[in-house]
Amino acid sequence: MRSTLRTRRPNRKGGAAKAAAAVVAGAMALTLTACGGDDDKGSEGSAGGDTDNAATVKLPKLDGQKLEVAAVWTGPEQDNFTKVLDEFEKRTGAEVSYVPTGNNTSTFLGTKIQGGKPPNVAFLPQVGVLHQFAEKGWVKPLGAEGQAQLDKNFSAGWRDLGAYEGKQYGVYAKAANKSLVWYNTAAYEAAGITEEPKTWDEFVQTAQTLSDAGSPAVSIAGQDGWTLTDWFENVYLSQAGPEKYDQLAQHKIKWTDPSVKEALTTLAELWGKDELIAGGKATALRTEFPKSVINTFSGDTPAGMVFEADFVAANINADTKAKIGTDAKVFPFPAVGDESPVVSGGDMAVALKDDKASQALLTFLASTDAAEIWAAQGGFISPNKEMDLETYKDDVARDIAKALLAAGDDFRFDMSDQAPAAFGGTQGQGEWKGLQDFLKNPSDVEGAQQALEASAAKAYKG
Repeated sequence: MRSTLRTRRPNRKGGAAKAAAAVVAGAMALTLTACGGDDDKGSEGSAGGDTDNAATVKLPKLDGQKLEVAAVWTGPEQDNFTKVLDEFEKRTGAEVSYVPTGNNTSTFLGTKIQGGKPPNVAFLPQVGVLHQFAEKGWVKPLGAEGQAQLDKNFSAGWRDLGAYEGKQYGVYAKAANKSLVWYNTAAYEAAGITEEPKTWDEFVQTAQTLSDAGSPAVSIAGQDGWTLTDWFENVYLSQAGPEKYDQLAQHKIKWTDPSVKEALTTLAELWGKDELIAGGKATALRTEFPKSVINTFSGDTPAGMVFEADFVAANINADTKAKIGTDAKVFPFPAVGDESPVVSGGDMAVALKDDKASQALLTFLASTDAAEIWAAQGGFISPNKEMDLETYKDDVARDIAKALLAAGDDFRFDMSDQAPAAFGGTQGQGEWKGLQDFLKNPSDVEGAQQALEASAAKAYKG
């Protein structure tokens, strides 16, 4: 969730490694430091965060119309997105309200839709949910103006992720590099650590060194099961390889496969040692994602490291006094196999109502204008290849974005986000619960595999 599907590019040997090299190079550098319109009376406004550049997309006048937008974000991520909605209101005259979905996005939206009160536009963090909603006729195809912006600003890989059975539905307005580890430089210095770990063995040893020096080593957001799926996916992609990853993502191999056993056994090298987890496993299972970041960059005894995507920056900026690039630095997820993994995620905007206002918002979200406003807030990465990279809030985000774009269409998408929501995206069940149970008892690898397979078989069959 929160945002690895193979794109339509051939699965040639070395492709994933090249993508990994691009992202790794970008992340390593961090530590060292439109056309369209619905009518001819469109309004224009500022295209960037604090700039007054000419708008690149024309939008219709929507005075008096009200739109509701639903997405998973709360806190600083919601605040940053609100800046984008504010600009849409300014240009169109529409009134936009925002409602958070909670982690169970598909359940929240399904209830709204079946009750006859869907939001106009929703952000889906999962490809699998798009497919399910499209099959039920719950999402509306993207209009001509939105398609024009999409074709202009996004590569084929990102367009394909928002399509189903030949129809374009979604706009991936927000992307994520989910293969990053953020660390507290003061904790590293206090423990005498001078090198960023490049392999899994080095990563576990770094955690041990932090613990031995009196610092909580790794802050884990175990209460949010989606973070645990990201841990697994990075280990599995690097260790088992892209072909196996694709097979498991599509449930063409079972979760009882030996490759899954190997990945879980590897995770247990960290998860099985209470002294390496901030507060131990029990505390981790009560820790939500924002708190895992706060625990790493504030307080009297901050943790040394926290794993998650580029959007960690939004929480660092909003919830701590740490300065990215100085107090908080980042390195690529360590290589478990031959290469560091590259797992991407994202949030896709879709229309749930077939009206002019909903399509206008999708058109705006597909534009460089919206991307640049969002980027200026921080804690955001866009797959929009035409946006001005200088609008990113800091060099860290800018370099991560450059690396994502350099990977082109040769990337893999979050595995759990490809799965049916019942398995890959629902709190308290499926993969989320299976990995939470495994974090609670990392010695029971076989039991975890059997539980995960039972849930997966039921969800994919359904």
